[in-house]
Amino acid sequence: MSGPDESLQRSTQGLFFGLGPVCRKEFTHLVRDPGTLFFALLIPLIQLFLFGYAVDTNVRQIATAVLDQSQTQESRDLVAKLAASDVFRMALTVQSDDALYAAIRSGKARVGVKIPYDYARRLQEGRTASVLVMVDGSDSNVAGQAVNASTGVALEESLSRVVGAGTAGGAGMAIEVRPSVLFNPSTRSANFFVPGLIAVLLQVMIILLIALSVVRERERGTLEQLTMTPVTPLGLMVGKMIPYGVLGFGELCLILTIMRWVFQVPIHGSVLLLLAMSVPFLLTVMGIGLVISTKAQSQAEAFQLSMGTVLPSVFLSGYIFMIDTMPLFFRMVSRVIPVTYYIEILRGIILRGAGLSDLWLQATVLTGMGIVAIVTAARLFVRQQGR
Repeated sequence: MSGPDESLQRSTQGLFFGLGPVCRKEFTHLVRDPGTLFFALLIPLIQLFLFGYAVDTNVRQIATAVLDQSQTQESRDLVAKLAASDVFRMALTVQSDDALYAAIRSGKARVGVKIPYDYARRLQEGRTASVLVMVDGSDSNVAGQAVNASTGVALEESLSRVVGAGTAGGAGMAIEVRPSVLFNPSTRSANFFVPGLIAVLLQVMIILLIALSVVRERERGTLEQLTMTPVTPLGLMVGKMIPYGVLGFGELCLILTIMRWVFQVPIHGSVLLLLAMSVPFLLTVMGIGLVISTKAQSQAEAFQLSMGTVLPSVFLSGYIFMIDTMPLFFRMVSRVIPVTYYIEILRGIILRGAGLSDLWLQATVLTGMGIVAIVTAARLFVRQQGR
C-alpha cells in the first residue's frame, strides 16, 4: 500500500512526463534554424553597437557656411574660435548673402555665419560688432545648440578683449551675436520628426507587403504556376511591384495630407516635385522587398527580415541623430540606406523649400539603388527557380 509521499511523487512524474525529449527536440530545431538564431542573438548585439558607438546625442560638427565680408585678422580669429568649439565644422566659404542662404536651403550647411564689412573697424573703435548667425531651425535641438554655442564663443571673445583692453588702459566692447532661425522659427518638433517619419513608415509598409506577398504565393504553389507561363523574371518582378507602388503612392498622399492639416506642418516647396522625387524611393524599397522575398523561405522569416531593416533606417539615416556625429564606419553605412536620401528630400522640400537643383543628387542615387535592387531580385529569382 503506497503512502501519500509516493502518490505525490508519481503524480509529479506524470505531470512532467516527456519533458526531456520535448526540450531536446526544441533545442534541435532552434540550432538548425539560422534565422531564429540570427534575430535572437545578433539583433541585440547590433542594437548594443548602435547605441554604444553610432548614437551620439551631443550636437557636434554642425556643417557651417561662412560669409566673411571683413576679411581681417579679427574676423579670421572669430571663425577659428567657432571651429575650435567642436560644435561647428566650417564646411564651405561663400561670397554673397544669396549663396549663404542657398547653402542652408540645399542642406549643404545647417548654420550660416555672416561677418559684416565693418566688423574689425567697430572693434577697433570700441563699438559693438554684430555677427549674424543663420540657423536651420528644422531640427530644434541643433538650432538651440548652434545659437548657444555661437553666443558662448562671442562672449568668450568679448571677455578676452575686455581683459586685453584693460591691461592696455583702453576699453573693450562686446561682440554681439544676432541669431536668425530659418524655416522653423517656432522650433516645433513636429516639423522635424513628421517628414522623416514618412520615409520610415513607407519603407516598412512596402517592404513587408511585397515580401509577404511573394512568399505567400510560394507557399501556396501559385508562384511556380506563374513561372510556367511565358513571363520573364524581370516582367514578373515589375508586375508584382506595380500594385504595391500604386498603394504606396496613395499612402504617401494620405500621409502628406494628414501632416499638413492635422499636424500643421507647412510644405514650403513644390508638392509635385516631392511626389516626383518619391518615385525613386518607392522603386528602391519595392526592390528591397523583392530581394527579401527571394531569400525568405516562410512568411515568418520574411517578416523578420523586413523588420530587420527598421533599426538601421531609424538610427543611421539622420531621422533622429545627426550623421555627422557618427564614427566614419557608421557614416559610410548610412550612405547605403535609402531612407537617408529620402529624408533629405522630404525635409529639403517640406521644410526648406529646396528645389531640383538642390536635391538632384539624392534622387539620382535613389534611382540607381532602385535599378540595382530590382535587377538583383530578378537574378536571384531566376537562380532560385533553376535549383
